[in-house]
Amino acid sequence: MAYLVLARKWRPQNFTDLIGQEHVSQTLANAIRSGRIHHAFLFTGARGVGKTSAARILAKALNCDEGLSDQPCGICSSCTEITAGQGLDVIEVDGASNTGVDDVRELRENIRYLPNRSRYKIFIIDEVHMLSTNAFNALLKTLEEPPEHAKFIFATTEPHKIPITILSRCQRFDFRKIPLARVASRMREISDAEQLTISDRSLSLVARQGEGSMRDALSTLDQVIAFSGEQVDDEAVQTLLGMVDRRLLLDTVEAVLQRDSRRALDAVRRVDQLGLALRRFTQDLLEMFRGMVICKVVEDPAEMLDLVGEELKELKALAEEASLDDLQRIVTLLMKTQTELVNSSFPLLTLEMSLIRLATLAPTQDLAKLISHIESLEKRLATTPLPKTQHPAHRPTPNQTLSGSPVPAPAPTTPSPSPDPPPKKLEAPVATSTESKGWQGLVEQVKQSRPMLGSVLEHGRLLKLELPVIEIGYTKGSFMISQLQEQDISQDLEVLTTEYFGQPVKLRVLAVDIEQQSAAPPSLVEEREAKETDRMRRLREDAMEHPALKSVQDIFKGEIKKVIPIDKGFV
Repeated sequence: MAYLVLARKWRPQNFTDLIGQEHVSQTLANAIRSGRIHHAFLFTGARGVGKTSAARILAKALNCDEGLSDQPCGICSSCTEITAGQGLDVIEVDGASNTGVDDVRELRENIRYLPNRSRYKIFIIDEVHMLSTNAFNALLKTLEEPPEHAKFIFATTEPHKIPITILSRCQRFDFRKIPLARVASRMREISDAEQLTISDRSLSLVARQGEGSMRDALSTLDQVIAFSGEQVDDEAVQTLLGMVDRRLLLDTVEAVLQRDSRRALDAVRRVDQLGLALRRFTQDLLEMFRGMVICKVVEDPAEMLDLVGEELKELKALAEEASLDDLQRIVTLLMKTQTELVNSSFPLLTLEMSLIRLATLAPTQDLAKLISHIESLEKRLATTPLPKTQHPAHRPTPNQTLSGSPVPAPAPTTPSPSPDPPPKKLEAPVATSTESKGWQGLVEQVKQSRPMLGSVLEHGRLLKLELPVIEIGYTKGSFMISQLQEQDISQDLEVLTTEYFGQPVKLRVLAVDIEQQSAAPPSLVEEREAKETDRMRRLREDAMEHPALKSVQDIFKGEIKKVIPIDKGFV
C-alpha cells in the first residue's frame, strides 16, 4: 500500500477531532440537532487549520445513512465515500483552477438535478476567492434562491476578496490559528500511535514551525521522520529546521539584561559559526523579549504565548530581572534591527552593534522617584533666595557723555606686540551748549512724532555735536543714508532738531567706509545690544552659580542650553 502522509492519515473525521475550532464545531452541531441548517456556509481562516476537513465532516453529517447527526457514523457507504473524496452527491471544486463563468454555469446545470441517493447535493468550493467577477455574478442567483436539495460550503483564506453580495448570503465561520500547546499535544498522540521516539522539546520545535497550522506541523514531522527515522534526536531536529538553539537565545537575553557586551558578542559569534540565519536569530530573540513583556503585563501569559513546560518558567524568571520600560525599549530596537538586516551590506556587524547598544542601554529611572526629586527641588527653590549681583554704582554711558559729563580715561594696559596697533576709538562728541539735552533725548523726541524717522536716527553714528552743527554717519550706500539725503526728509529733521535744541541747527549726513566704522562711535542700537549682551552674560553667570540649579544638574545630569530673563528690572 502506498505511504499516506500524516496530514491525510490523521485528518479529522468528526467534529470532536477539530483541534482548536470548538466554536465552529459546537455551532454546526447545534444547527444539525435543531434542524436549522443554512443553505450556504463560508469557512475562512489561515491555511491548515481545518476548513476543508470541517466541510467534509459537515457533508457526512448531512448525508450519513444513519440520518442527520452531529456525530456521523463514518462506516456507512456515504461516509466512506466522502472521506475518500469520491461521493457522488458531494462535489468538491477547486476555485483556483475553475475560475471562469463557464465552470459556474456547468455547476448551476448540475444543481438542478436531484441527488443520486443522498439527502443533499453538496458543493464544496475551495479557495472560492479565486473565482472571477463574472463567475461570482453567475453564482449569485443560485445562492439567492437555491433548490431545497442543494447546500454550498465555501472555503477561503482571503475572505476580503469575496464580493459582499456573496458574503451576505452565507453563514460565515472564522477558523482560528491553533495554539502551540494544542498542536504539540495532538502531535504527541499521533507520535505515540505511530510508535515514534521523540522528546517533548522536539515536538515543541516542530509545532512552532507550523505557526498555528496543524497540517504544516504534521508535514514538518513527516520531514523529521524521513531525516531521523523513528528515533528522533533533538539536535537533528534543530539542525534540520535551521532553528536557533534555545540555550543560545537564553545566553543572549541574559547578556543584554546583565549589561554584558562581551557575552552578547560571543553569542553572535556562535550564531555565525553555526551558519544560522541572522534574521531568524533576531526574530527568535524578538519573540523572547516580547514574551517577557507579556509576562510583565498579563497575569496568565500561557494563554497568549506559544510556550510549554519549562520554557514558560524560564521566561518568567528572566522577566523579573528587567523593568517593563526597559523591555519595551529593547523590543523597539530589535524591530528596527530586523528591518535593517534586510538591506544591510554587513549584517553581522549590524547585529553586533545592535546587541552592544542593547547591552549598554542606561536603565530607566522610576517616574515616582523623579517626581519626588522635582517636588523636593521646588521646595528648595521656594526657600532659597537668588544671590544679589554686585555691580558698579555708576557706569558712564554715551548718553551721559553727550549731556556734558566727562569721560574717564581708561586704565593703562600693556602694549600689544603687534606692529600695527588698532585704530583709536573716537569718543562720542560733547555738545558745546549747556542747554543741550543730548543726542539720545533728540532721538527719543523724534521717535514720538516721527517713529520711522527716529528709527533711522538711532541707527546712525554721531560723529559731531557742536551746535549749530550735527554730523551723523551711515554706512556708504545704505538705505538709511539715501533716506536722510532726500530734501523733504532732511528739512523735516532740521525743523525737529531746531525745536529740540531751541536754536537753528545744521544737520549733515556723511557716508562712512567700513574701515572708518571701527573708529567711529557706536550707534544707539549698537549700545543697546552691547548692554543687553552684557546683561545676559551676567544673568547666566548668576544662574549657573545658583545652588538649586546645581542640584538639578546633579540629579538629572543635564546641560543648561539657554537662560531666559523673567525679571526685566535686572541690570
